[in-house]
Parts: sequence; C-alpha cells; structure tokens
Amino acid sequence: MRINKFLAKSGLGSRRACEKFVLQGKIKRNGKIITRLSTDIDPEKDNITFEDKLLKIPQRKIYIILNKPSGYLVTSSDPFDRKTVFELLPKFPERIFPVGRLDKSSSGLLILTNDGDFASKIMHPKKKIPKVYIVKIKGKPTQSQINNLRNGVTLEDVKTLPAKVFAKSYNQSNDLTKLRITIYEGINRQIRKMVKEIGSKVINLKRVQIGGIKLGKLAEGDWRFLKYKEIQHLYKLLN
Repeated sequence: MRINKFLAKSGLGSRRACEKFVLQGKIKRNGKIITRLSTDIDPEKDNITFEDKLLKIPQRKIYIILNKPSGYLVTSSDPFDRKTVFELLPKFPERIFPVGRLDKSSSGLLILTNDGDFASKIMHPKKKIPKVYIVKIKGKPTQSQINNLRNGVTLEDVKTLPAKVFAKSYNQSNDLTKLRITIYEGINRQIRKMVKEIGSKVINLKRVQIGGIKLGKLAEGDWRFLKYKEIQHLYKLLN
C-alpha cells in the first residue's frame, strides 16, 4: 500500500495533507524517516509513526457534522491557546479531522471524519460538491455586481467557477444585504474574496449545506453523527 493511502486511511488527514507530512519528513517507517511519496508499506508488518505516534487503520469510520460558532479555529491545537472546534467535541478513540475549513469569523456546517479518502474527494474541485452559505454583506449590490459573482470572479489569476447567488433581503436600517451563495470549489476564504472583488465586505458568513447535508436545526456548538442515508448520498455524489 502506498504511504499516502495508508496515512489517509489511518485518519491522519486528506491525501494531500498526508503527502505534505511525508515531504516534511514527519513520517517514519520502523524508525526511519520516509520522504518519498512512492514508498510502499505493509500495514501488517511495518510500524508507521507521525511525530513518533503509532498510526493504525481504524476499525470503524466516523462521520460527524458540527455547527461551528464564530470565534473558533478549525484546527486540533493552537500555539496561542485560542479556542478550537475540538473543544466542542468528545475525545474519540479514533483521530478525526475537519473536511475543509471555515475561518475563525465564519460559522455553520463543518464535517469531520477519520476517512481520508472521503475527505479528499469532498474537497477536490473536480467533484464540484455544492456548498451553500448565507452571507450578509455591506450595502446593496447592483444586479451587475450579483451577476459578476454568478459568472465567477478572478482571484489571484484564477477565475472562480460559476456560482448561484440570490439576494434574499436588504435591511435599510443597517445597510446590510442577505445573500444565499452556492459555490462548487474551496478556495481559501473564497466568498470573502469574491465579495471584496465587487467592492463590498462580508459582515457575517454561515455555511448551511454541503451536498445534500443540511445544518437544519442543529444548535450552534452542537454536533451529531451523520445518518447512514446522508453518508450514502455523499458517496453517490463522489462516485
């Protein structure tokens, strides 16, 4: 088995993240550092470690969703002792990790799992998994500005995929417009950058859906296991 596939199956992270750990020299096989992505290992015979912690392929796969509150980092630890989403979760025997990110100021639906292959497919732009956000922006965008968001804007020399954008309401008293935005990729801070490109600013951003998985009535800060039919739905989108 290739080392990156084993690491993903062990719950260390997505394949892309695991490849970085290998290249950074953080993975050892039987006490010796591995730096080649083409390395084959035998899960039954070889001891694979990450930062000297033994890795094993878990017997069960975990899929959960969390309603992330604003102010929490999507990381397992922080050197500045800021709040992380893992403080909201029980300590599972298995190592779980987030599928994608929500920045500190954003809230809403976050999927966590120990299934690296699943996570990689969810995040891969070729799969075009829809992600739905409710976004409050400053001011009242013109139809031309909304069309620009729909058609895609250029961020760092890359044009975003076409998006679905609907203006839900405008509050004149605080000069805020509520938008429902659906995107099909996962560029870092993508919606905030898109809104900035049309001359506005995101005031509040909440993710409410990934694929057919909806946040629903899950309270802020709460989590639950994904239902079997929800997992099957996502796998159908990925295949």
